[in-house]
Amino acid sequence: MRSRTIILAAAGALALLALGGGAAFYSVTGDAGNGSCSAARTTAERMKPLVKGEVAAVEIRPRPQPAPELAFNGPDGQPTTLASLKGKTLLVNLWATWCAPCLKEMPSLDALQKEMGGPDFAVVAINIDTRNLDKPKTWLAENKVTALPFHGDPQAATFQALRKAYKVEGMPVSLIIDREGCELGIIQGPADWASADAKALMRAAIGKP
Repeated sequence: MRSRTIILAAAGALALLALGGGAAFYSVTGDAGNGSCSAARTTAERMKPLVKGEVAAVEIRPRPQPAPELAFNGPDGQPTTLASLKGKTLLVNLWATWCAPCLKEMPSLDALQKEMGGPDFAVVAINIDTRNLDKPKTWLAENKVTALPFHGDPQAATFQALRKAYKVEGMPVSLIIDREGCELGIIQGPADWASADAKALMRAAIGKP
C-alpha cells in the first residue's frame, strides 16, 4: 500500500512537471513570450492600411519582435547602441555614399526629421562607409542635409547584422521601431520619406492622429 502511494505521488509530480514544462514552452514560443512587444501588435495593425503609395514597399511585421542588436557611433563619435535610443519611435536607415538610391532619399529623410523629429520620434540615419570617412559628412554638408545627426558605422556591422537577420542584400534599408524597441516594419529600398504617405505611416507608428 505504501509503495502504491509513493508511485502515485511520483506520477503526480511528473504530471506537474510536464504541465510546468508545457507552460514554460508556451511562454517562450507563444504570445506570452512576446510580452515585451505585445503592444506593438496593435500599432502594427494600425499601420497596415497606410502601407501604400510612396511607402507601399514597407513590410509590416504581423508579430513584432525586439529589433536586432545594432551597435554604431553616435553624433559625438562615441559607441552607442540601438537599445540606448528606446523611449521614442525610430526610423532607422542605413546609407552609404557609394549607394546612389541612398543619396537620393537622404533629403527626404532630412525633411521628415525636420518636420516630425522631437521627443517622441527620430530618424536615425547610420552611414556605413568604410573608407574615406570624411566623405559622408562632406556630402551631407554640400547637399544641405542638416537636420539629421550623424551616426556612423565604419565597420558596416549594422548591415551585416541585418543581412544575417533578414537576408538583406542591398541598400538602402530602413527599420521602423517603436518606443519599446520592437520592430514594426522594414523596407528594403528607397522611399520618399517626405511624402504624405510616409508621414501618415510614421504618425500611426508614433500613435498620433
